[in-house]
Amino acid sequence: MEFWELERKLIEFRDARGWKRYHTPKNLAISAAVELGELLEHFQWDSDEEILESVKDPGKEEAIADEIADVIIYLTLLAHELGIDLNEALERKIRKNELKYPAPERPP
Repeated sequence: MEFWELERKLIEFRDARGWKRYHTPKNLAISAAVELGELLEHFQWDSDEEILESVKDPGKEEAIADEIADVIIYLTLLAHELGIDLNEALERKIRKNELKYPAPERPP
């Protein structure tokens, strides 16, 4: 699914509930940060090894996936409100990163 399809579904969901008035750029940016904080709680005191072990539990994996989805939802809605095409923005950023961080001739 491309971002515009996801965006369309999110806008339909939002509009069916009358939530557009709350979805200002400031509120969406704050909401994305709040959800990112909730995601970080899952990693706060654990080592990388402990985290990788914990996500083998389906409930823990789903909880983390839900928080990641919440962050993506709010960022997608923010991009919509600002008129940013996420497909284009991601492709452009990948190209910039390729120029800024070229791959070594021999992978490490």
